[in-house]
Amino acid sequence: MTRTTPPRPLDVEALFPELAAFRGTTTRLHPRPGTPGLSVSSVGGPMLWPADEAWPMCGETHGRGRGLRPADIRRSRQILASAWEREQHPGPADEERETLGELSRKHRILGASDTDPLPMIGLAQLYRRDVPDLPAGPGDCDLLQVFWCPFNAHGPSRYDLNLHLRWRRSWEVGEVLTTPPQPRVVGSDGFVPEPCVLHPEQVVTYPFAGPLPEELCARIDAWEDALEEEDEQTEDDGTTEPYAYQYDLSVPPGWRVGGFASWHATDPYPMDCLTCTTPMRLLLTIDSSEWDGGSGSWKPLEDKSRSGRRHATPTEVTVGRWGELNVFACPGNPEHPHRWSIQ
Repeated sequence: MTRTTPPRPLDVEALFPELAAFRGTTTRLHPRPGTPGLSVSSVGGPMLWPADEAWPMCGETHGRGRGLRPADIRRSRQILASAWEREQHPGPADEERETLGELSRKHRILGASDTDPLPMIGLAQLYRRDVPDLPAGPGDCDLLQVFWCPFNAHGPSRYDLNLHLRWRRSWEVGEVLTTPPQPRVVGSDGFVPEPCVLHPEQVVTYPFAGPLPEELCARIDAWEDALEEEDEQTEDDGTTEPYAYQYDLSVPPGWRVGGFASWHATDPYPMDCLTCTTPMRLLLTIDSSEWDGGSGSWKPLEDKSRSGRRHATPTEVTVGRWGELNVFACPGNPEHPHRWSIQ
């Protein structure tokens, strides 16, 4: 099934004609649970990885001997999905709650060292033929593969992520690695993606307000303030919120490729290439949810009848405290190291 973004509730370029000069596109990936194959773009699906090539490993020193078992995480999700799909008495029964409690128990790997080989988790693979806004890779590479370490334990703060991106030419892959190594335990269940097929859709997008010219940003702020004041003076049932540039008219939520980054958790700051100082462009956004209370106007038409957290979190991936991970790439040389921010 395709996914279709509803038309925006207002014509933002009619309100602010200057935005036409900043108009861009982004491809919403619309991941939904399924059974993806090797030859398609996916989240949490099988990776087209050569059998004779080493699987990505986290080489940083950090604790990795205590956590949740991936098999327990998947079993918990199956139990919860079945429980909430019951027509009568939906939700976990007493026996299921007891099982869920056991499955949520962390396990310790005896004799584990902070330097043991730690397989990264295959997070996503994207083919250029499927994703209109995926930029060209080095040479004529047509496939981007994304991995991450299943622990928040990196960098100076010891709470950062460790991400690995790999471009490749899909037609050069011969024998495929059928049983890639997997971590025995992970730091949290949000590191383990559910297998999802993608329904890419290219939509129009505009920059987050902060990086726009100061005068234009001030006019947008004034317009939103006027809408809020008008809403406060209007008698209604309080179930609707006035439209906002950030939540309804600029950057869509969810997993997407290209476009503009959201800076709703921090002030915008330069994302320049650390190798050549070129301003980097947004490559990929990994989001904890496809929509939330503030961005419901972006919910696809096909999902309008679906409510509840589980429908808004099909990948089961969680970034930080229910945020989003923005990955940036150098437009001059895609082989230069990537950078990212969590919002």
